[in-house]
Amino acid sequence: MKYFKYIMIAFAFGLFASCMEGSYDTPAMAQPPYGNNALTETNVLTIQELKDKYNSVISTSSMTEVTEDIQIKAIVTGNDISGNLYNQFAVQDSTGALLVSVTQGGLYGYLPVGQEILISLKGLIIGGYGKQTQIGGIYTNATTGAQSVGRMNRYVWDSHYKLLKTNKPETVLPTLFDVTKISNQQYLTDHCGKLMTIKKVKLSEANGKAVFAPSNDPSVVLLANAANRSITGFSSSKIVLRTSTFADFANDIMPTTDLDITGIFTRYNNTWQILLRTSSDIQPSQK
Repeated sequence: MKYFKYIMIAFAFGLFASCMEGSYDTPAMAQPPYGNNALTETNVLTIQELKDKYNSVISTSSMTEVTEDIQIKAIVTGNDISGNLYNQFAVQDSTGALLVSVTQGGLYGYLPVGQEILISLKGLIIGGYGKQTQIGGIYTNATTGAQSVGRMNRYVWDSHYKLLKTNKPETVLPTLFDVTKISNQQYLTDHCGKLMTIKKVKLSEANGKAVFAPSNDPSVVLLANAANRSITGFSSSKIVLRTSTFADFANDIMPTTDLDITGIFTRYNNTWQILLRTSSDIQPSQK
């Protein structure tokens, strides 16, 4: 009798567990739980077409609101995972690249490198920050009142993008930076914002002790909480490695050896600014 009772108890527990398992199965999500899934692809421009369309505001470091119902579709190539790209991420397609700025941290959580994204531009601000193409909102200088393209509100952003199914980080490969065209204005215009690699270079200030972006070293001039490090053999008016003091690797010692440096190659007027995405973007040069 006692044996029969134990069998019944075991059967009851098994039945309960079976019911619980069925109730708590992970639901299949047909759509990502972020962004505006109601968006559909209409009036999609390439990034180059968009830049051509708004060239007059981008090239003069001005800004304007997009009033037409147009979109872009691109792949995320860099995000804020290490803090060096602060409140912004980089996207590119086969024709060009640009930055998107949002007042939100942790963008990398839903915008990993390789994620394809559809952006509806109507109502957003497009412009040039130092002639670097940027999508965002309006920034107003509290001291002077001057306005420029800046970050958009996170709630505005939520209604303007849709995550597409493509997420292939292995396909995001940097292109080789052509040092022979470092002063070529067309090359600068066409390639700024892209993920690229400059090969076999040295950091001029690297001495075995100096770090990328010290926050309390009076010998290092900080501009907007970032340090510009020069590259041996090139004028700092042409190209620099730019690191935020808030980057995870800001206080890492700069390597003194020959390097291959990968990053988002932005521009500030006529100067290339390389933004490392993570510390692994800087590697010993491959012979």
